Amino acid sequence: MNPQDASRAYLTATIENAPPIQIVRLLYQGALRFLGQAMALEGGPTDSEFRPLLRRVEDIVVELRLALDQEVSDDAAVPQNLERLYLYCEDELFRAQLDQSMEPLENVKKVLMVLLDAWKQLELETGEAA
Repeated sequence: MNPQDASRAYLTATIENAPPIQIVRLLYQGALRFLGQAMALEGGPTDSEFRPLLRRVEDIVVELRLALDQEVSDDAAVPQNLERLYLYCEDELFRAQLDQSMEPLENVKKVLMVLLDAWKQLELETGEAA
């Protein structure tokens, strides 16, 4: 097995065996990584990589929204509030593409950073940290 295949197999095994909270954290980190790459493009919103990177961010945000379980929380407002935040991020990503503007990306970044911090805290409190 070559090193690249071994690395891919290790990554796959790590994700498949990760607790759900860690997977959510990894999704946020991935979305923020793609968002950062889009924001760092020299050509800005006119760069050919801008839309594909934002689509990757959007795919992650949509997946997080669709994975919400309305029955899990004792507080019904939690999944509803998360859904609103995800929809806001989706709207801002769309606006960034439509207006070819970086400003909406700052808004998305702020929301995702706060949510990532909250999930990290939850991961620590529940003892599911890696």
